Parts: sequence; structure tokens; C-alpha cells
Amino acid sequence: MTAAAPPVERPATPEPGALTPAQIRTVFLGLMTALLLAALDQTIVATALPTIVGDLGGLSSLSWVVTAYLLSSTVSIPLYGKVSDLYGRKRVFQFAIVLFLVGSVASGLAQTMGQLIGSRAIQGAGAGGLLALTQTIIGDIVSPRERGKYIGYVGAVFGVASVAGPLLGGYFVDVLDWRWVFYVNLPLGALALVLVQRFLRLPVRHSDARVDWLGAALLSVAVVSLLLLTVRGGDTYAWTSPVILGLGALSLVAAGAFWTVEHRVAEPILPPGLFSQPVFVVSAAIAAVVAVSMFGGIVYLPLFLQVVSGESATSSGLLTLPLIGGLLVASIVSGRLISRWGRYKVFPIAGTALAALGLFLLSTMDVDTSRAVASTYMAVLGVGIGLTMQVVVLAVQNAVPPEHLGTGTSSMQFFRSIGATIGVAILGAVLNAQLAARLAGTVPAEVLRSAGEDLTSSPAAIAALAPEVRLLVQTALAESITTVLAITVPVALIGFVLSFFLKELPLRTRVGSVPADHGA
Repeated sequence: MTAAAPPVERPATPEPGALTPAQIRTVFLGLMTALLLAALDQTIVATALPTIVGDLGGLSSLSWVVTAYLLSSTVSIPLYGKVSDLYGRKRVFQFAIVLFLVGSVASGLAQTMGQLIGSRAIQGAGAGGLLALTQTIIGDIVSPRERGKYIGYVGAVFGVASVAGPLLGGYFVDVLDWRWVFYVNLPLGALALVLVQRFLRLPVRHSDARVDWLGAALLSVAVVSLLLLTVRGGDTYAWTSPVILGLGALSLVAAGAFWTVEHRVAEPILPPGLFSQPVFVVSAAIAAVVAVSMFGGIVYLPLFLQVVSGESATSSGLLTLPLIGGLLVASIVSGRLISRWGRYKVFPIAGTALAALGLFLLSTMDVDTSRAVASTYMAVLGVGIGLTMQVVVLAVQNAVPPEHLGTGTSSMQFFRSIGATIGVAILGAVLNAQLAARLAGTVPAEVLRSAGEDLTSSPAAIAALAPEVRLLVQTALAESITTVLAITVPVALIGFVLSFFLKELPLRTRVGSVPADHGA
């Protein structure tokens, strides 16, 4: 099904006013620092949450510390992309950094759980800009042909943050204070601001077009309703409860109204024309699928290692390094090969196949699986994700017209965030259902009645069980986690099939030029 290799454009001479390679590397350092901030804060808070609750109280609101950040960052991503297309990237990016730092300071100073949740929402609103604009700015300063050298490091930042976040969170809680989980952002954010201000040179745009605020509001309602449905359904509320059904109806109505509005306004948040661009549609679908695969592994593998293998929280994080190492190496190598060859389609095809293989291998683990075997399986998954995750972003940036670069890039991050959130929520619901069924079928009824939710409340609680009961619980949890991983295998295979439909266009050698055969 693979098409003939496309013609490859030859490297062009540098454009007038273009940044030198040294300047690009300096700007890139600032961009990666800002991206690291947003990526870290998706995970760094997790290990500090028990301590935060002990200090501020509000156990019932615990999950909102994470959910508030997630919701505000996700819904703000498309808006940042569109606003930056209209008014220029640099100022909007600097605003996002400052907003993120304001939210960080407010989070560190919070005296109640309500204050912390509100501050995390501000933080997330800034993070949406960092996630949306980092790769967009790379697209502004580096041609698609040369961009492969840089996009691998973007994937590496996400991978490193997924492991470093929980480790740093645990360190700050143990050695300093939980508030440093937020204060650590200040020096990193200041460095990013200085580098961007000093070295980033982009055109300042002046547009008379009005931002599609109605579309932004409707999209926010649709996305927030959908995310709340998946996060709360089967947990806080039953799937058939009026609250969940109401959220589903609200999401559908808002989405329909949003689509109607987008066809009528001059500057839509998500231009309908993007969805007539095959490269964008296929790439967005692949991004969402890979996000499910990635987070399915990253979220549940540490749980398997802690509960089933008896590793500590720190050790379980370190043991996932093969996954991150595979992701990092594959991202960097594939990016450099793309710049050398001028072709990208083969990498998502190989990557989604390897991701499916890695998830299948991980789904075969049990209580007797050795560290070496588990590490090998994780490395296979990491390589698969690394060959895919950033390549599809490059494909979109190469295909969309320059005036939609911010919108196209941010939309890719938006669909990836949606895929990750919905995927993790659904997989979590499956895990809970599987675990409950297996415990009911193996653990003695009197033990279940006496222990209640404490039976699986934490790795420490499981470790304290009587040996014969602990083995039953560990086996039930191992089988439940591997069932979840097995479910992600066909999801990854969907990405594999979609990869064959990814049209391979010639990689442009100039910034901001679109060949006629690319379409709008």
C-alpha cells in the first residue's frame, strides 16, 4: 500500500534574515526548557498529592488538583494556535510562560485546596500555550527538511518528563517541601523567557481579524464535558447516571454548535479546511492512537512494578527508563534520518507496528516476569512511540499552508491530549472492573468484607497483607493490568493501518513556503 517515493527537494541556500544554526540552537534550548515545564507539571504533582492533602486537607477534592490542570491546558491549546497565527508567535509564547509562572507561584503559596485547584487551572492555561507553540515556533525557524534534526528532542522531553516528574516530586516532598514542586518552575521559566526574548526573531503580525471567541467557548464546553465524562464516569458517577448522560449530551450539542459556527466565521479556531487535508486527518488520528498506547504503558507499568514486583516508587520509576531510553533514541535517530533522506512515512508504519508488538509483549507479563524481560518489552514500546510521535507533527507542518501553521500544529497537540486523557480514563475504568471481578473470584469473602477498599488502597497496604492473601491480590492486579495492556494492542494496530494512508509529500527546504501540490 506504500506509494512511490516522492521527489525530494534539494537543500536551499539560507533565506535572508534567517537565524544561524548557532542562534537556532540557543532558541531551541529556550523552547525545550519551556516545554519541559509543561510536560513536568503533568506528572510531578502525583507523588506529592498525599502530602498536599495532609497539609491542606480536602481529600474529596484531591483529583481536581490534576484535573484542573488537564482541563485548562487542553481547552486552551487550539486558542493559542489560532491567536498566534493572527498576531504573531513570540508575544503569545511569552505570555504563556508568564501565565504558567504566575500559576506556579500561586500554587506554591496556596493555603487551601480551593486555592490550589484554582492556581493549577491558571498554570494549565499557561501550559496549553507552551505545548501548542513550542513545536510551532520550531516550524517558524527551521524548514521541514531540516526540522527532523530537532523534532526528536521534542519527543525526548516528553519521555524524560514522564519519568523525571514523579522522581522529582518525591524528592522535593522527602527532602524539602511540597511547595517546591511548583517553585522549581521559576528559574526554568526565567531562563526560557530570557533566551526567547534575546534570541528569537519572528515577524510581528498585525491582523484586523477578530478571534473566534464564540467558537472557542463552544469548543471548551464540548471538550470539558467530554473529559469530565471520561474522568468521572465509572468512578465518581455510574456510567448511566443522569450526570454522566447529561455531560455526554452537553458535549454533543456543544460540538455540533461549534462545527456550525466554524463554517460561518472568518477566522475559525479549527478551520474546517484542515479536515479536508488528508495528511492532517490521518496524522491527528495517529497522534491520538499513539497517545493511548504511550500513556497506557507509562501510567500502569509503574503500578505493576510496585505492587506485583514489590519495587519502591523511586525504583519503579527508574525501571521504566528502558521505555524512555527507547523513545529518546528512536526520536533522535528517526529525526536525523528524515533530514538526510527527505522521507518520513516509513517511520510511523514501523513505529506503530513496534508499539503494538511492545504492548502485546507487556501484556504477557505475570508475577514471575524478570526485570530483564520487562525492560526489553518496555524498550520495544519506547522505540515504537519514538518513531511515530513527533514524525506525524512534522508531516502536518509540512502539509498545511504557512498561515495555518500554528493552528495545524496546536491541533495535533490538542488531539493527542484528548486521546491520552480519554484513553487513560477508559483504561482506568477497565482496570477497576477487572480487578474487582478477579478479587471477588479469588480472595475469600470474609477478607474482602473486613478489608474493604483498604485491600488495594496502596502498594504499602498490599505489602502488609498476609502472604497468602497478598499473592492472590498481586495475581489479580497483575492480570488486570496485563488485560488493560492487551486492550491497547488493537488500538496501536489501528494506528498501524492508518499509517499506510499517510500521504508522503516532498519536505520543503524553505521556511514558510508551500509547494502547489500540497493543497490548502
